[in-house]
Amino acid sequence: MKTKRSKATDIPQSVKNKVWERDNHCCIVCGYNQNVMPNAHYISRAKGGKGIEENVVTLCTELTPNKCHRTYDFGTKEEREQIGKIIKEYLQSQYDYWNEEDLYYKK
Repeated sequence: MKTKRSKATDIPQSVKNKVWERDNHCCIVCGYNQNVMPNAHYISRAKGGKGIEENVVTLCTELTPNKCHRTYDFGTKEEREQIGKIIKEYLQSQYDYWNEEDLYYKK
């Protein structure tokens, strides 16, 4: 059985569908539209990032030239910060009420 935190940080298919449409089926970092998926958390699951629209974006997979999701997860500190800034600005532009504190799971 999953914990409450695990359930809160999972990305439900309904959220993936909404994010996919919101992001126009493209990586929000580079604009690539093949082998991309709406499964990247802005606030990572490890840090308690919720699986909600306001915390999830579409990024390139490892099958693309840019590998934006892999770079966001495993790139240099500078690369991760640069992509994080792009994601944050994008999410802020999509939601008037966007607040980073609301993206964390809290007991």
